[in-house]
Amino acid sequence: MNPKRVCPVCGDPILGRIDKKFCSDQCRSDHNNLRNRDTNHVVRRINGVLRKNRRILEELNPDGKIKIARQQLSSRGFDFKHFTSIYRTKTGNTYYFCYEQGYLLLDETYCALVKKD
Repeated sequence: MNPKRVCPVCGDPILGRIDKKFCSDQCRSDHNNLRNRDTNHVVRRINGVLRKNRRILEELNPDGKIKIARQQLSSRGFDFKHFTSIYRTKTGNTYYFCYEQGYLLLDETYCALVKKD
């Protein structure tokens, strides 16, 4: 006997292949969206911060290299805690990058903005 299989999302009967888990693509999609909702919210928020940081660096550094006051970054809402990569030079300098846009903290007051080619 074949027990009647029902969709875990909507409760409708599942027709078709024996290994099918949902009655429709919509129910499968709804199930996966619900399962990943919390993680996606965190990822979306962090990606938003990274995109904003990159946009700020790009606007302030149109020519690829410039020295500016850290206050200029802070006043535009730049978040120094979020970046995509770190590059350390042989001389010990540490560059922080948001995708291809980066910065080097020179001292408490100034930053050097750079662009990776």
